[in-house]
Amino acid sequence: MEASQQTNGQPATAPANQFALKRRVPIDSLKLTVEEYEHAKTGAVHLHLASDSPENVFMVALRTVPKDSTGVAHILEHTVLCGSEKYPVRDPFFMMLRRSLNTFMNAFTSSDWTAYPFATQNRKDFDNLLNVYLDAVFFSNLDPLDFAQEGHRVEFEKDNDPNSPLVFKGVVFNEMKGAMSSTSSILWDRLSYELFPTNTYHYNSGGDPEAIPDLSYQELKDFYNTHYHPSNAVFLTFGDISAAEHQAKFESNVMARFERSDARIEVALEQTFDAPRSVTHAYAVDSADDLSEKTHLVLGWKLGESADLVSMLEAQLLSAVLMENSASPLMKYLETTKLGSAPSPLCGVEESMREMVFCCGIEGSEAEHAETFEREVLAVIEQVATDGVPAERLEAILHQIELHQREISGDGMPYGLNLMLRALSAATHYGDAVAAMDLDPVLAEIRNRIQDPGYIPSLLRKLLLDNTHRVMMTVVPDARLSERRLEAEKARLANLVEGMDEADKANVLDLTQKLKARQAQVDDPEVLPRVTLDDIPADIKTPSATEGIHGNTKTYSYPTGTNGLIYQQVALRLSEQTEITDQNCSLMLGLLTEVGLGDQDYLAVQDRHSATVGALSAGLLTRAHQDSEQECDAFFLLSSKALANRQDEQVALMFDTLTQARFDEHSRIREIVSQMRARKDQSITGSGHVLAMNAACAGMSPLAKRSHELSGLEGIRQLRTLDDKLDNDSEIEALGQAMADQYKTLLASGELSIATIADEDHLASAHAASIAAFGQFGSAATTTAWHADAVREPVAELWLTNTQVNFCAQAYPTVPSGHPDAPKLSVLSAVLRNGYLHRAVREQGGAYGGGASHDSNIGAFRFFSYRDPRMSETLADFQASIRWLLDTQHDPLVLEEAILGVIGSLDKPGSPAGEAKKHFHDQLFGRSLEQRRAFRRGVIETTLDDLRRVTETYLLNGVASTAVISNTANVEKDKGIADFGLTIRDLH
Repeated sequence: MEASQQTNGQPATAPANQFALKRRVPIDSLKLTVEEYEHAKTGAVHLHLASDSPENVFMVALRTVPKDSTGVAHILEHTVLCGSEKYPVRDPFFMMLRRSLNTFMNAFTSSDWTAYPFATQNRKDFDNLLNVYLDAVFFSNLDPLDFAQEGHRVEFEKDNDPNSPLVFKGVVFNEMKGAMSSTSSILWDRLSYELFPTNTYHYNSGGDPEAIPDLSYQELKDFYNTHYHPSNAVFLTFGDISAAEHQAKFESNVMARFERSDARIEVALEQTFDAPRSVTHAYAVDSADDLSEKTHLVLGWKLGESADLVSMLEAQLLSAVLMENSASPLMKYLETTKLGSAPSPLCGVEESMREMVFCCGIEGSEAEHAETFEREVLAVIEQVATDGVPAERLEAILHQIELHQREISGDGMPYGLNLMLRALSAATHYGDAVAAMDLDPVLAEIRNRIQDPGYIPSLLRKLLLDNTHRVMMTVVPDARLSERRLEAEKARLANLVEGMDEADKANVLDLTQKLKARQAQVDDPEVLPRVTLDDIPADIKTPSATEGIHGNTKTYSYPTGTNGLIYQQVALRLSEQTEITDQNCSLMLGLLTEVGLGDQDYLAVQDRHSATVGALSAGLLTRAHQDSEQECDAFFLLSSKALANRQDEQVALMFDTLTQARFDEHSRIREIVSQMRARKDQSITGSGHVLAMNAACAGMSPLAKRSHELSGLEGIRQLRTLDDKLDNDSEIEALGQAMADQYKTLLASGELSIATIADEDHLASAHAASIAAFGQFGSAATTTAWHADAVREPVAELWLTNTQVNFCAQAYPTVPSGHPDAPKLSVLSAVLRNGYLHRAVREQGGAYGGGASHDSNIGAFRFFSYRDPRMSETLADFQASIRWLLDTQHDPLVLEEAILGVIGSLDKPGSPAGEAKKHFHDQLFGRSLEQRRAFRRGVIETTLDDLRRVTETYLLNGVASTAVISNTANVEKDKGIADFGLTIRDLH
């Protein structure tokens, strides 16, 4: 590391702790105490969230403020994790992923900060990961070859042939090509570009693929030396390890080697516009078909500073007043206006940046509607400012904010990390991070202010109507934009070639060979710390429930820490009359919580939602039998969460939703179908690997087929077809009737089960309310349960859509979860990912991600790649990994690392409520704790011989199914893809 503030060498003795406590603040609503410290020598901040949770979380965040769109902060985030002073291996991050029992490991690049978090329940593991993370962040090696791999480089298209064309490669380069294929990413990038013409938000912090090749290695090092310093860092910890213990590690591993830096890195405030602006940008569509009604219109405002918590809550309040749900005035307009087909994905407040942004928009419009759209949006806001907002509506909004403040999350991301991210914006912008975590005092202040009827109207005028820092942005489709970009890239590379002499070409070839040698390099893994199989917990924890029967209804009540929230779940076993593979059933479930109930129209019901629950959702739970993936069970599931003081209203709303939903509001049905289509379309570039795997597995089992046909690529295609048909009134009426019929069939199902999840103080009353509502609803299980037809057939498809990169998948039929080979196949997926696919697909191939997994619910082993510049070569790599497994003599450590990874995933804790829900669902499907233990033992007891046997049985001798998502230009360029015999499916 090159930093003038760094002292030489390691300290001879353990340095004294120089962290001084500034304050200690208990936050009862979060059941923790926040301790804020400042390091005397460097000024580094440490926020410790003291909790009794055994899942300890660490994160170090640095303010990173790029001044261009080369992606320097993003590429640095990748490169920093490629080897450090104490751990001079080329891939310590990915190596630690498999030498650990972590419950979370990652790194994030935001618009103005970069963060490195991890979580684990094992103390030894925590120390190991902390040592690696601290050394990686503050003493990174920044090898030029890692910069070439992770950032960008040029290579000759054909190895060792300097006469072949040059091509750009690089993991981030390809990642951002994929990211910027997403329309929502394009809209946000362009809106930020226009709203912030003079500061860092003007640029793409992830990197614009056209600008990424401009970044030099020296510029990367300079950015590192400027930004990666303790004086510019915020350390955050959560859990039951003390702050002093953490600080001793910070001090000895990092702080003792630095002096204070006087540089203050911050985002400059943007100059306020004198007058609103109107701009036009283009986005790429690869189909030359009709481009009408494909324009996006977005209106955006710059608001106040996010570190001002009152201003932040005011912005949230106004956003909710205008757009919380379909009954909110502005959202109602966006959903019903004839100027577009659906609200834009850019609607609401973005509060993570120094200055907040409020925006709203529509898609499916035309450029000539921009002025009318802007005028009508302002008129809606003016009307709200004139009429005011009822006090009960404002109280319902504050209820939602309080619920969000109280909820103990952690099912997708560790709870402690969620809390850290809540505090991070204020911390990185030199605000009050402790106050940002405890919004109760600010909520009290806002509750006091809304007593003034003029408060909301004055806010609307100040923040929106009279705010001149406003941009009306029109984003139009361009069928030739991708082609022009490709031509520009080719021209740039051709110019590079023309300017090269023989020495320059030799340097390119030399870099290619050196990088290949580095990627093939086998490092001594023992340089890194690790946990072993002996560190795996002996058993797994499971929630306890009190079970009962009331009438024909089974009941479960779970006492657990929910911090004053009540979670209710109602599950109805589906009968054979319910056709869940029908698109109408899928639409009915999607609309169930969006339509009117009884004599209430949907607008009244939406207001009822806001005043009652934090969330209400409907869907299906499906699982295959443990002894056959061709046999499965299905339940309708209605779920909600609410504060304890709304428990009676909560179950009443659920009961009415279950029994009184109406599907006769035809304009509402039309609006929601268009919105569903928009959301599905937006999911392709972000979840393309999942969609490709679903397509490849569609012939494996009934549940796999249903997933592909209703929520996968085929489902997206069918939804687009339906949406195009619904301009006909008779079609909408027919769809409404079909959904009503499906709803009646659903209600005719028999066996009902309910679960109530709450803390000890509220469980009894909440459970009683649930029994009063649903105890007599269920009927005796006299009907035959739902049954699916078996399916087992290969798939070979190539789906064309708007994407700059590819998503590849191959799948093999295997076994269900109860088969003794299922846990072995899970370990096999980790071995293939760790030992072969990561290097071949990501490092050498340039994809953002790639790997393998086993899904025992559908009996399928899946290979996948994510944001991949290749197709046929990646599919060949999938096949090569099979031969590698069989032909290589493997070190037992490879197996142990894979087992650790699988166990870490199996043992990953959810939130208290999430764990209870999981237990309830296991009861519905007859899954026992002993079955979970048996699967876990099967993982731990896997041998190398087991891996070879299951590879030969299911992969070597199996029939592969293949699915690829790409675009026309990429398919034409890849000469080898035709050899796979894929049927072309057009998703444009």
